[in-house]
Amino acid sequence: METNLLFLALLPGILIIVYIFRKDKVEHEPVSLIVRLLIFGAISCIPAIFAETFMGSLMPAGFGEGSVGYAVFNAFLVAALCEEVCKFLLLWLGSWRNRNYNYRFDGIVYGVCVAVGFALLENVMYVMQGGLYTALMRGVLAVPLHAFCGVYMGIHYGAAKRYSIEGQHSKAWGSIFLALFAPFLIHGIYDSLAFMGEYGTTFVLLAFVLAMYILAVKVINRYAREDWHAGFYLQQQATINVDDK
Repeated sequence: METNLLFLALLPGILIIVYIFRKDKVEHEPVSLIVRLLIFGAISCIPAIFAETFMGSLMPAGFGEGSVGYAVFNAFLVAALCEEVCKFLLLWLGSWRNRNYNYRFDGIVYGVCVAVGFALLENVMYVMQGGLYTALMRGVLAVPLHAFCGVYMGIHYGAAKRYSIEGQHSKAWGSIFLALFAPFLIHGIYDSLAFMGEYGTTFVLLAFVLAMYILAVKVINRYAREDWHAGFYLQQQATINVDDK
């Protein structure tokens, strides 16, 4: 039984990684780098736990458990802020200077890998305690949520890398801000709706997740398609253009 639960806990993340890897059509990232970033994502859980404990201690006294304020504070300033910052830091450490980071879609691949690594470890812990129902619900909600955040973190992370190479440092820092803010917003909205389920937000949550599924697939397809002409270095773009002819 425990083996089956472990398999169910890992399956959603594995499917997401296979999907995003197959979308990277210009130049597949090394499997060793993919594995490394998955591990880095799992490691990011550790500082996130300490950061969430600290932020939780700052909860205003007026936010009683079960209140909207309590839910929003926990969603945005405890879970979303701490987890997305920790994921971004490990993403940066694990890939920014890697020689394979040479196309904008690579940022999406790396962002999703770190996010899924975080989600896999978190999912294993929850599923092994909660059982089959938890595995099924988190498989279609929580794990994809982290992947959605990784997609939008990766879009802006890829832009930051390109601007940095081009010497446009103000734009690079702006993109880094967006690489943190976009997943923070998505994560915060999701958790707020989840925490306020007793206020009738369950259907809104499901609609939000469905919308994120649709948007994420469209964004991934768009950036994968445009990646043929989105190399960071001019010689790579010239090679691609010659090959296209």
